[in-house]
Amino acid sequence: MSSPLTRRDFVANAAALGAVAAAGDFAFLGALPALSAQDVQPRRAMAQLAADVEPLVRFVEDTPRERLLEGVAERIRGGIGYQQLLAALMLAGVRGIQPRPVGFKFHAVLVVNSAHLASLAATDQDRWLPLFWALDNYKVSQKRNRIEGGWVMAPPAENQLPTAQDARRRFTEAMDNWDVEGADRAITTLARTGGANDVIEIFWRYGGRDFRDIGHKIIYVANGWRTLQTIGWRHAEPVLRSLAYALLEHEGSNPAQRDDDRDRPGRDNLAKAGRIRAGWQRGRISSEAATDLLGTLRTATPAEASDRVVEILNRETDPASIWDGLFLTAGELLMRQPGIVGLHTLTTMNAMHFAWQTAQNDETRRWLMLQAASFLPMFRAAMGGRGQVGSIRVDTLERANVQERVPDVVEEIFADVSRDKLSAARKTLGLLEAHPESAGPIMAAARRLIFTRGTDSHDYKFSSAVLEDYHHATAALRNRFLAASMYWLKGSGGRDTDLVRRTRAALGNGG
Repeated sequence: MSSPLTRRDFVANAAALGAVAAAGDFAFLGALPALSAQDVQPRRAMAQLAADVEPLVRFVEDTPRERLLEGVAERIRGGIGYQQLLAALMLAGVRGIQPRPVGFKFHAVLVVNSAHLASLAATDQDRWLPLFWALDNYKVSQKRNRIEGGWVMAPPAENQLPTAQDARRRFTEAMDNWDVEGADRAITTLARTGGANDVIEIFWRYGGRDFRDIGHKIIYVANGWRTLQTIGWRHAEPVLRSLAYALLEHEGSNPAQRDDDRDRPGRDNLAKAGRIRAGWQRGRISSEAATDLLGTLRTATPAEASDRVVEILNRETDPASIWDGLFLTAGELLMRQPGIVGLHTLTTMNAMHFAWQTAQNDETRRWLMLQAASFLPMFRAAMGGRGQVGSIRVDTLERANVQERVPDVVEEIFADVSRDKLSAARKTLGLLEAHPESAGPIMAAARRLIFTRGTDSHDYKFSSAVLEDYHHATAALRNRFLAASMYWLKGSGGRDTDLVRRTRAALGNGG
């Protein structure tokens, strides 16, 4: 039992407590920002970047979201250029955001090329807006990545890297066997020693081999390659390491040791590619062949879809008509169920088409067409699991009769996008057929509304994809393709986003 507390003990203890309280009076630190527990944790080991870009990447990584745009604007005024900022954004994303699943928070990386394409197509006064939006979007994903565990790309295992002579073989073996560590080591060596075109050629196959992540894998390959073409191959190592890790994302047991529905078309279509005629690269342009393929894809299985492509090509049809059918099918699926799956039919077809255009290996190019066809029934099935799928047909969409001047009809179209998408699609078709030159004003308005109303990565990904593929479709069918895109473009209803105000303020243009 403890002894009773005397008055003398009480006074002595009170004096001691007073001394402690006085010693803890740190009011003089109030002028400094508070530090959280996370702020004082040591940095985890992470992949290092080129010395000249590392400071700018660290600035993007470390600056709080609410101060980033102002800080970027200050650096622009100090001489930092657009391409430097684009590189810093891409590298911050691949180093500090986990690419699994390939989507969700990782859209901060997937959207970089789309934002860049929007900047290229914009008027001079608008070109900074997509990049500022992408920088702000990165901070949102960075926060989510921290909440979900704080993944960062670790430095490569330098003492375990294969030789340059063995790297290609080791990489394909690892990718075929879904071996993450082996693939990371091999791609590190390949990035340092291989030629850009030779290395990316391997990725077209792995990006398009399976249907996991509703097309995001091939989207990442295409957009990652295109971004590297802008910022420079010297930045390839972290991008390719992130890409290999993303492509090996899967659920359950090793896909190499089972027959999954999402993998089967990729294997089967390699054999079917060999049945396509010699000289398949050119043939007869046929709108009838395109709509024939569209009709098949409305009900076909993945295997039936690729079989139909082989059959149509072997009738000496030009591959452009195959892509017409694929683009129209994607657009029709979006019209039937506007939503996350429907829009990815179009962004995936854009990536597949870019890969098809870019790949050098003839077998890979034939296989990519067959994969694109097989993916569309898989998209259709995924949409069926998300609710009702409509029955509208893009090839029989009725055009509206438009009498007003082109600028007035364009205004009407984007007002309708906010309230009546079918009307917007019909007016778009009517205007394009009456005034073919109106495609330019329509697309310019669509881009401007993405800048002022866009709130999501998909707004940029989708708009950049469809406005690019309008020119890839043949003249007879491209108007219907653009009309279908009205089901996901932004309308003119509502106000500018807060980000536009913040960007204007950061750049000193009011706000």
